[in-house]
Amino acid sequence: MSLLCYHASHEQFAPSQLLQWVQQAQTAGFQGIHSSDHFHPWSRRQGQSGYAFSWIAAALQATVLPFSMVCAPGQRYHPAIAAQAMATLAEMFPGRVNFELGSGEALNEVITGDDWPSKEMRNRRLLECANIIRSLLNGETVDHAGMVRVHHATLYTRPVIQPLLLCAAISAETSAWAASWADGLLTTADNEVATKKKIQLFRQQGGAGKPVYLQLGFSYARSRQQAVEGLYDQWRSNILPREKLAALRTVEDFDGVADTVTRDEVLDAIPVFDSMDQLFDRINALEQLGADRIVLHNINRDQETFINDFGVFARLRNNAQQK
Repeated sequence: MSLLCYHASHEQFAPSQLLQWVQQAQTAGFQGIHSSDHFHPWSRRQGQSGYAFSWIAAALQATVLPFSMVCAPGQRYHPAIAAQAMATLAEMFPGRVNFELGSGEALNEVITGDDWPSKEMRNRRLLECANIIRSLLNGETVDHAGMVRVHHATLYTRPVIQPLLLCAAISAETSAWAASWADGLLTTADNEVATKKKIQLFRQQGGAGKPVYLQLGFSYARSRQQAVEGLYDQWRSNILPREKLAALRTVEDFDGVADTVTRDEVLDAIPVFDSMDQLFDRINALEQLGADRIVLHNINRDQETFINDFGVFARLRNNAQQK
């Protein structure tokens, strides 16, 4: 069975609140935690963006669960600094933290003032950064001159258990490309056909035997209307094609594209559940695809109800499976 993980959404909630919720998630029976990493939120309605590397250290200390977090090295994060942060966390919490490396989004990365590269160039930069990070974690001294530059860098604090460096991929093409270098795959749980294709391509191109994490975004509430309204409020800025979203540069840009989005369009893109039976039916289908972890992101703001209801249902499910 897959580990069921709670998604800590930094763009939506203050770090102090997220810390409480991951502790509640652990008590409720979630088996892992996943963290986003934003400099800006996607909308003023979301309204937060804590620093994930600071937060995850506190959250690891406050719980006993395994964690993973997204990181986009190459522009906002110099790969040597990212490697140092990863090594420090993995040294303090052996075997409990992995990282999903992505090519990033302009929303978070253009704060450096540098140009925003094409997707092809971002993937090239990502691979350079992944190789640099892995070399540093392995204790090598790194000199590199390419899309990023590193001069005579050595990590003196390194973990005994190396963290996995997965690739955060949205498309089937990126999933296949990632198989040759990443320790695993994090991708979105789309419809079953599209999700299965991404996993198959990853495994066929060199990812056989490597872990696969699926992130499922949805809106859960005890009434369908609450779930719909919570979804529309928080996520209508986010349903454009990913290649378009990745190029938007400001929170105002995202809010601007949301002006004409309807509730029906949001519902076509993201599932809504008003019972845990419905959610777990979807989870069961994803487990059949062989996911090692399923990251559950309840998009609306009522996290407490979601966590509590998940806990009740998960206990009933576990008891039934043990009989």
